[in-house]
Amino acid sequence: MIDVLDKLRGGLVASCQPVDEGPMDRPDIVAAMAQAAVLGGAAGLRIEGVENLRAVRPFVSVPIIGIVKSDWENTPVRITVRVADVNGLIQAGADVVAYDATDRPRQDDRSDVLKTILAGGSVAMADCSTVEDAQTALMHGASIIGTTLSGYTENTANDVDGPDLDLLGAFSKLEAFVMAEGRYNTPNLVLQAINAGADCVTVGSALTRLEHVTSWFVDAMRGENQ
Repeated sequence: MIDVLDKLRGGLVASCQPVDEGPMDRPDIVAAMAQAAVLGGAAGLRIEGVENLRAVRPFVSVPIIGIVKSDWENTPVRITVRVADVNGLIQAGADVVAYDATDRPRQDDRSDVLKTILAGGSVAMADCSTVEDAQTALMHGASIIGTTLSGYTENTANDVDGPDLDLLGAFSKLEAFVMAEGRYNTPNLVLQAINAGADCVTVGSALTRLEHVTSWFVDAMRGENQ
């Protein structure tokens, strides 16, 4: 575990998650994205889906944070909802498994998901929305706390487009490994995250979702963001 955290500390994690069902949503393309990100200096990768992770693992030696996203009628929770998801990710080679650490209801209790991550020998990353989420996760054995879900839950939703630097600052006081994640889409914001106390920063859409990045430029040209 210490080795994984040391490799990530002070670095950038590239979240290689193409737009669902888009033209780049293929394991071989995700693997190519991952290799390109590592060549660019990424210290780690965040990969969604067992098949994608299995495709990436042979080509990189940096730590991989694995997740499974799924949609269910009875819960808004999407990130590594089931114990079975954890087992699949570990078998595919995940060094770290990230899970939704909020207190929202889901199929398998968050404590069971966390226990399965730890029992499988992987590092547990808690995707949090509040300080309370992070404190609970740390109490039960998570090693990484991320600001991933701030702004994406009912009690944290707001109209702010940027990342939650205030939550990041609060996390930095918890004496844990802190991952800044969520709307870090410029180099300046990444630097702000490090200055606010992040041990590592995850960047996703700005690196690997070509559809989104292209639309930012097109919208600006059309004056839609003015």
